[in-house]
Amino acid sequence: MDDLSIIELFRERDEKAIAEIKQKYDKLCLYVAGNILSQREDIEECINTAYYEIWNNIPPESPNDLRTYLCRIVRNIAIKRLQYNSAAKRNPKFTVPIDEIAECIPSDKGQSLSDDILADAISRFLRTQDEKHRKVFVRRYWYGDPLSKIAGYYDMKEKTVATYLFRTRKKLKAFLQKEGYDYE
Repeated sequence: MDDLSIIELFRERDEKAIAEIKQKYDKLCLYVAGNILSQREDIEECINTAYYEIWNNIPPESPNDLRTYLCRIVRNIAIKRLQYNSAAKRNPKFTVPIDEIAECIPSDKGQSLSDDILADAISRFLRTQDEKHRKVFVRRYWYGDPLSKIAGYYDMKEKTVATYLFRTRKKLKAFLQKEGYDYE
């Protein structure tokens, strides 16, 4: 079943929508949440929470890209769960990518940053990058893949992947500064 049909099932409040989205995207959700969380129970709970959230959000929302919409929800829930699970301790498995990208993302002190506007700016920036740089960036900061796994995907050395990421983060920061984002 295609995404538009699934969204229409959600609009009609047909419970078949959950079964269809689960059938189509469950492996992807497991992958996204699994790169952030380590316990199977947490991963499954996160995914079920995401399905519940989508059930409650459609309607009124109507996502243009159901796959990206679902991945964003799963990822955000998984990150919140990771933060909850490691409240007083640091979990280096996923905090490293978050710490890396944090230097490029402006703080919202004194500004009312909209996540959607910032996400749109990052998307526009990524569209200006060549395909390999863009894919490496997304694998690291969206899917949370370790450098070794990314290197394996693209037949590169880990140092090359790290260099790609460093340079792309540097370009992203400059791009966002041109867009008027403040880093103070």
